[in-house]
Amino acid sequence: MVVTSSALVVSGRSGGGRGRRAAAALWVRTSVLPSEGFLVPVLIALAALVGVLAHLHALWVQDSMVTLPLLLGGFLLRFTAQLVLLAACALVVVADELTTRPIRPAPGTILLVGITALVVLVMSRQRVRLGVRGTRGESMLFDLRERLQAQGRVPRLPRGWHLEFAMRSAGGQSFAGDFLVAAKSDSGPDGSPAGPGRLQLSLVDVSGKGLQAGTRALLLSGAFGGLLGSVPADEFLSAANGYLLRQGWEEGFATAVHLAVDMATGEYECYSAGHPPIAQLSSGSGRWSLCETPGPLLGILPDAEYRPTRGRLESGDGLLMFTDGLIEQPGRDLAVGLDRLLGAAQSLQAKGFGGGAERVVDAVARKTDDDRALVVLWRA
Repeated sequence: MVVTSSALVVSGRSGGGRGRRAAAALWVRTSVLPSEGFLVPVLIALAALVGVLAHLHALWVQDSMVTLPLLLGGFLLRFTAQLVLLAACALVVVADELTTRPIRPAPGTILLVGITALVVLVMSRQRVRLGVRGTRGESMLFDLRERLQAQGRVPRLPRGWHLEFAMRSAGGQSFAGDFLVAAKSDSGPDGSPAGPGRLQLSLVDVSGKGLQAGTRALLLSGAFGGLLGSVPADEFLSAANGYLLRQGWEEGFATAVHLAVDMATGEYECYSAGHPPIAQLSSGSGRWSLCETPGPLLGILPDAEYRPTRGRLESGDGLLMFTDGLIEQPGRDLAVGLDRLLGAAQSLQAKGFGGGAERVVDAVARKTDDDRALVVLWRA
């Protein structure tokens, strides 16, 4: 009993010691290292060390190396703390130049340090607007981009149904004003169980392009993704229009096409808010036909109504949803762009729908300064 008791005491002390060490390590990582009370003296000491080594070993160390703590401070410190660090680095450079015999002012070193400090301070001012330090702003944008792409991920479709989505942003940026939201329910239009279920897609084109429209697209994709599947299909665009009006944006309009497809029968309803028409391929005739669905833009009229166009996809049929970036060309009518798009889409039936979205987008709009997106839905 005595041996067992002492063993328990030793084990408890050992566990307590590990716990204290883990708590201390956590405190260092979360409190000490990120704190400016710790970082500023360390970076100033690093700059001073560079100055001393440059004075003693000028062959290996140059006083221009004070740009290293300056760059570190640009990622880790607030703007005011960076000014303190800049003053310390400038003092180190001046002291090293004055103590060198003979005194040889090095304008190149001063220019390098000054330009580096200017770049760091300008970048820091941009981060101040976000209220973050270091690369957290870039991490936030990366996370937001991933969330935007996640909204467009199409749920697993039942056997015989396939969908592809291709998008190109203006200038090759990661953010675009075009986005897709998708949702699939296991009930039919009337709410009753319906086997394969019902697929809803909404392709949206926000006013602007590239990064200018990317921020609005991020917000709207989350809001529209929450609405899709939560409200009836015939009320989705009305709810989206109301949400957009409440934002009060100066350039707050958007176009959208909303498609609700019954996976069991192939019957669909299409609603449009100022969006280009959808195109349907009939496998029997091998021809594409346009389905016009008039409707006002989102974010313009408070009491806008959206009426559907109905159709049916049979086995072998396909459907195209696209944004105006694929059909608009400067100085040309939209009909010309539509003809080009449908002409490129003719290859889908001959070469197969697989990979067709990428092929059509690259063939129709290789050089354009507008965002463009294409959805290809087909039934095998």
